[in-house]
Amino acid sequence: MNNRWKLLVVAWSALTMTTAVATEYPVRPVRLIVPFPPGGGTDIQSRIVGQKLAEALGQQVVIDNRPGAGGSIGAELAAKAAGDGYTLWTGQTSNLAINPTLLAKIAYDPVRDFTPISLYTTSQLVLVVNAGSPVKSVKDLIAAAKASPGRFTFGSPGTGTVGHLGGEILKQAAGIDLIHVPYKGASPALTDLIGGQIHLYLSSLPPAVALIKAGKIRAIGVSSATRSPVLPDLPTIAESGVPGYDVTNWWGMLGPAKMPAGIVARLNREVVRILGLPDVKEKLAADGGDVAPISSERFAAFIRSELVKWSKVIKNAGIKPD
Repeated sequence: MNNRWKLLVVAWSALTMTTAVATEYPVRPVRLIVPFPPGGGTDIQSRIVGQKLAEALGQQVVIDNRPGAGGSIGAELAAKAAGDGYTLWTGQTSNLAINPTLLAKIAYDPVRDFTPISLYTTSQLVLVVNAGSPVKSVKDLIAAAKASPGRFTFGSPGTGTVGHLGGEILKQAAGIDLIHVPYKGASPALTDLIGGQIHLYLSSLPPAVALIKAGKIRAIGVSSATRSPVLPDLPTIAESGVPGYDVTNWWGMLGPAKMPAGIVARLNREVVRILGLPDVKEKLAADGGDVAPISSERFAAFIRSELVKWSKVIKNAGIKPD
């Protein structure tokens, strides 16, 4: 009887402490690490969600851009932070599902070292060329690349990103030779595409849509199995001569490992609510993001499934880091 009473007291104490922590949180600004430079898709989504989260929490959410190594530098920084809810970060396909298999050395474990909170969005990628390029379609690209092997360069936000692997998959599926040029994020890659320093770029939709509509770059194909509602007249790469091609990206909020359950639950509730706001959905949809709020448990399971998926892609394609 005494032992049972002690167990009840311990359980009740743990519950009240967790509730108290969640109720008091936050008492100071929260840092949101963005592992890519300002202006890219990860940065845009983080700022949209971060602004609303700051309003909900009553504390400033400070965006901390830490680009490099395909998003791994920012991820490592987050993994080493205290799990107290005051350091969060935006993870995505490359740093959580691709880099752990692609890179020979990585300073974090995508499952063990983080606390998933919720997905933000999923999104197709769009294959774009310079506005003055003679390439008008994916079929044009394939024909030109086969006629001049090694002539065409394709940029990416970094080695191991979805843009990189998507380009490598395109090379192999279409039987063409493209030269990979890695950048430290989407913004510098798009700048060089506009300037003609590279020929192709497989971009997430958020940073590319405005440039496409402004006529600064030309879209020639979307990466998913179905067309994008943002660019409904643009054919998929699969229907343009590369059957079976299907590459998508995703983003979400996480924290370091061992975050208090009460804080995780509160952050999940706020992020899910924020993603349901009409103005937030409109902003994200305008840039090609399909909101995908889920529970922290489902997000954890999703990350594990993506690890398996991309590991197979990398190993089957024999892709190695630059």
